[in-house]
Amino acid sequence: MGNLTFDFTGHTAIVTGAARGIGLEIARRLRDAGGDVFLVDHDAEALSLAAKQIGAVGLAADVSDTAQVRDTVRAAVDATGRLDIVVNNAGLLRDGVIWKLTDEEWDQVLAVHLGGTFRFTRAAAGQFRAQRYGRVINVTSYSGLRGNVGQANYAAAKSGIIGFTKTAAKEMARFGVTVNAVSPNAETRMIASIPAEKRAELEAGIPLGRFAAPEEMAAAVCFLASEEAGYITGAVVPVDGGISV
Repeated sequence: MGNLTFDFTGHTAIVTGAARGIGLEIARRLRDAGGDVFLVDHDAEALSLAAKQIGAVGLAADVSDTAQVRDTVRAAVDATGRLDIVVNNAGLLRDGVIWKLTDEEWDQVLAVHLGGTFRFTRAAAGQFRAQRYGRVINVTSYSGLRGNVGQANYAAAKSGIIGFTKTAAKEMARFGVTVNAVSPNAETRMIASIPAEKRAELEAGIPLGRFAAPEEMAAAVCFLASEEAGYITGAVVPVDGGISV
């Protein structure tokens, strides 16, 4: 059992990419702390199961579609009367070395990771400004800081999220809104698919010697979403076991 407890009673949160993995654990932690939580994912079937599992609301949407993003934010505000927290976690992979990447693979990854982060933040900004309060937490990556072979599209998107986070933090601070990012290194479906020998090699490069559990990412996100973190903005928090040191 952890030491940190949060109370998000009376707070409304949207978490994208929330049908499974890190996004689901973030949503679960926010819901367990009393928040009204809306899960967003393009996989409607998995989303419905996840929402029922944690007692939240599932809203199927494509984060790269402006109209669907706008409608999702409006649905959350209409249902609860407010919006306090947006966690931009949605993502996908279309890996390949640069000379093999297609335009579609490049555009799709940028549209979901970076475009989705922009669209949800923009859609929430009006409500945040009216409330004079809000929390945005964006999920970036070690690849966005250092690059990674075969992931030019992903690294570019995650690097862009860092620049977007810092700019949004400066623009929205006067409205009582903080904008931060986390850079995770957690156990995901992608990590689970790595052969044992390669996985051991990757873990050897992590000072703490292991990949994090998704729950450990959720704890960091919940802190940044809390009122206690109200004087932290524009930060990129490495929740990565020391790999970025």
